[in-house]
Amino acid sequence: MHKADRPLTVAGVLLSMFMGAMEATIVATAMPTVVEKLGGIEYYGWVGAVYLLTSTVMMPLYGKLSDLHGRKPIMLLSMAVFLAGSMASGLSRSMTQLIVFRALQGIGAGGLQPVSITIIGDIFEPEERARMQGVFGAVWGVAAMSGPLLGGLIVRALSWRWIFFINVPFGLLSTFFLTAFFHEHKATHAHRLDLGGAALLTGSIVTLLLGAGRFEPERMLPLAAVLLCAFLWVECRVSEPVLSLALLRRTVIGISSVAGAAVGAVLSSTVIYLPLYVQAVLGGTPTQAGATVSPILIGWPIASTIGGRLLPRTGYRPLVRTGFAVVMTMSIALAVLLRHGASAVPLGLTMFAMGAGMGVANSALIIAVQESATWQERGVATASTIFFRTIGGAVAVGALGAVLAAGIGPNVPASVLNRLLAPEHGGIDAAVATRVAGQLSAGLYRVFDAIAVISVAALAAALLFPHKHLARRPRPADSLAGD
Repeated sequence: MHKADRPLTVAGVLLSMFMGAMEATIVATAMPTVVEKLGGIEYYGWVGAVYLLTSTVMMPLYGKLSDLHGRKPIMLLSMAVFLAGSMASGLSRSMTQLIVFRALQGIGAGGLQPVSITIIGDIFEPEERARMQGVFGAVWGVAAMSGPLLGGLIVRALSWRWIFFINVPFGLLSTFFLTAFFHEHKATHAHRLDLGGAALLTGSIVTLLLGAGRFEPERMLPLAAVLLCAFLWVECRVSEPVLSLALLRRTVIGISSVAGAAVGAVLSSTVIYLPLYVQAVLGGTPTQAGATVSPILIGWPIASTIGGRLLPRTGYRPLVRTGFAVVMTMSIALAVLLRHGASAVPLGLTMFAMGAGMGVANSALIIAVQESATWQERGVATASTIFFRTIGGAVAVGALGAVLAAGIGPNVPASVLNRLLAPEHGGIDAAVATRVAGQLSAGLYRVFDAIAVISVAALAAALLFPHKHLARRPRPADSLAGD
């Protein structure tokens, strides 16, 4: 790769990351309004969960494909699918359609983050990657601050549909930069993609999420276990598995996967359910709900920048343990604050600190995993780590939706809950609104208690992370083009 092309390639990657970060805050901000317009609060968790589900299923496959066929074509493929799903989601006429099109959007999103991070791993040495955290942090910070603001403005001035359409210009610009300036050379040989393993993995995740969401759990959970066992049996016997079990047996990658699954559950569940509390219980606007969540994506890049500079001196383990300890502390604090009826300001400060913990730990985990794999394994290793973090979030969001429904109880009509999310509680009688908000609060207390317990498990896994320092390792000659 020409030296002049690297900054432009980074620009394309950062645009895709910006789009992903903004997607999280915009959609979370607008979801209560979407439910108020389309109805179907019983499907509130599914709009986020199905996106997480499909993106999670696709991550290992995209990672493997990028190792086999190169990063660039797979990145462009995932971008095209993501943009198609974004447009279709914005055109949805019912909650069912939105869930289907969010699934398509997730299929594309499954390649954006892992392949982007793998590209950065290819074009930068480990020491450079640590220093680049400042640049990545700035992008995440701008996205975090602009996402809720744009989300609130779009919902008020235009329509909730534009929270999906806004992805298109960013995606097209990212595609242009990657197409024009990212050049790689990958030695090719005959491949046999593990389609059987991919199908079994997809089936096991789908049935697991359905069971966790209380959809025939007596059938879905055992079926998920059977499919998972079949998947593991297949992966042990194919020459090029979609999810390498040999990689997972490496200490750094294995512990990172377990810890990532737990912290992913904390992150995704908090981002999904906290706006519901702010808007339905506190009576806040969509903008206020988004402003409460967005500090997590402000604290994240700030701490990530600091952690990236400390990484060459401290090694991975101190940063991983410190970050997870902060996440656990803030998760417990959040559960306590909600029970005491805290306002949006202390909740936002707590989210900022939680984001700082995430930022410190995440950068160290990703770089450690990439340095534990060769170039030919880096795509699937990176994707596998993000896969486990996302599957933790997908399962938790679905399962905690069931916890929320159980906490609310069966005596509250869905139509009343939908109106509770509208401005001024949709004109519901004040006494009824207070009673329903109280029942919703009871369900949300259970949700955030469960999140706090999960955060304790995440720290327990992080304490097992091995002592390992940043090491320089040259990239293979065939990983980048020499034109």
